[in-house]
Amino acid sequence: MLTHITIFNIVLIDKLNLEFGSGLNILTGETGAGKSILLDALSLALGARSDVGLIRHGTDSASVTAEFDSCPLGAVSILDDLGIEHNEAIILRRTLGTDGKSRAWINDTPVSIRVLKSVGDLLLEIHGQFANHALLDPATHRTALDNFATRNINGFETILKKVAKTYDEYHSATKKLQETQDFLEKNVTEQEYLEHNIAELRALNVRPGEENELADKRTDMINAEKNAAILADAVAAMGRGGDTLDAQIFTVAHILERVKGDPNPYSEQIDNLYNAAEIVARVSEEIAPNEIDTDTVDSIEERLFAIRAAARKHHVAADELPQKLVEMESQLNTITNSDNELKRLKLLVTKTHEAYQNAAQELTKQRKYAATELRARLLCELPDLKLGNADFNVEITPHEPSATGMDDVLFMIKTNPGMPFAPLHRAASGGELARLMLAMRVVLADNDASHTFVFDEVDTGISGATASAVGSRLNRLAQDSQAIVITHSAQVAGFADHHFKIEKTTNDETTITSVREITGDEKLNEIARIISGAEITPESVATARTLLKE
Repeated sequence: MLTHITIFNIVLIDKLNLEFGSGLNILTGETGAGKSILLDALSLALGARSDVGLIRHGTDSASVTAEFDSCPLGAVSILDDLGIEHNEAIILRRTLGTDGKSRAWINDTPVSIRVLKSVGDLLLEIHGQFANHALLDPATHRTALDNFATRNINGFETILKKVAKTYDEYHSATKKLQETQDFLEKNVTEQEYLEHNIAELRALNVRPGEENELADKRTDMINAEKNAAILADAVAAMGRGGDTLDAQIFTVAHILERVKGDPNPYSEQIDNLYNAAEIVARVSEEIAPNEIDTDTVDSIEERLFAIRAAARKHHVAADELPQKLVEMESQLNTITNSDNELKRLKLLVTKTHEAYQNAAQELTKQRKYAATELRARLLCELPDLKLGNADFNVEITPHEPSATGMDDVLFMIKTNPGMPFAPLHRAASGGELARLMLAMRVVLADNDASHTFVFDEVDTGISGATASAVGSRLNRLAQDSQAIVITHSAQVAGFADHHFKIEKTTNDETTITSVREITGDEKLNEIARIISGAEITPESVATARTLLKE
């Protein structure tokens, strides 16, 4: 509920700090005292359009702060999304400068005016001639009817949850079917490509690590072929006549240094070359076992190059080719088994759609029953509020399937017999609309203590028993939430849990509006003033006592 409002420099108010209580808060005062200023200031704090004309004459800026003692779930969600810290209390603040610039804060965190209004709409609702009531927005009617049905029809909440659950399942199945159809349409043209590449990789049959093994073999065989030629040169050098032994040894050592290997397998012999005959014998023996099979080298190179070519083609490492084969086989399997998969998904879509349809149709049935009950209860409230000629109806029409069902809900009203039903926001105005909204709020009351309702002009054109009926219903509404009412009616004021008097004082230089809570005899005299006018009479005091006892 609204606990405090602080106002600086708004029209006739220079400074005002007002504390509201739970239940029914009544504000009264003489005509022109400035009751509408409070509404203008409160609306500003809630995100209404700013007007520099609200700034008190002779000042540069104005500000309004509204503090609430609780934060409804919808507001919590907004604040969490924006990263605004909050606990149970929530504070809205708005400033306005003569340059037309307006700024807003929630819990001392700067926010846009749009965010301020979004949160403000969840905290407080103003009912008056020009107020934008939540119930006048058709988008709120389905939720309002569902909340009423949840409180008054056994099992309604269960069917509401079932509709949401079956819709999610149907939506998920439909999405999966569409994704599969899109996939198949895209990849069926690749079936031949997959089959060809799978055949290639199966034939190649690459083993993990095989590329490195082949590369090492190829290197060894190429080195062996080169080394055999080097050794042959060494043998030839030893058999050449005319050279001294030292010259032969030097030549052989130089030749053997060219042998491929790490380390050189002949390094020890090179360091110990001392007997030409022994050297010739050893080198001769090395040549025979290293004769190279050219076909073997070619086959190794052919397979190695084939593996590397396949890796480049599929943009993977050679060791990843077996996994690539598994992936392509899976894709091909999906395509070749598409008929079975499509049949399964289509069957699932049909099954979930049928479950959703059954649940949604049951929800429609329950909503129609709730609409009949809502109409009956509302019509019972209207005569006492001087709206006996009015009629109310809930129009339920088909709507696109969603998690909330297949219904569009619209509240319809006609205020006079013989007139057609019209949407709620087109059928009434002024005090008539305020009383209609009061009746609807009483019937739709959802025991939301976090919400505050403000009523202005609710007593326009009524008196006596009708005014008493209005006061009674305001009191009923306020017991479950909080109501703030600006009234000219003594009967309405008599139901107050907290009574505030609005006064205007004027001197030669300035006019100031003030507001204070009154109790006891002062409250009695204020109600008596409303009854008799400027002069309070014993009769009006006696009547006021009677009203306060009701």
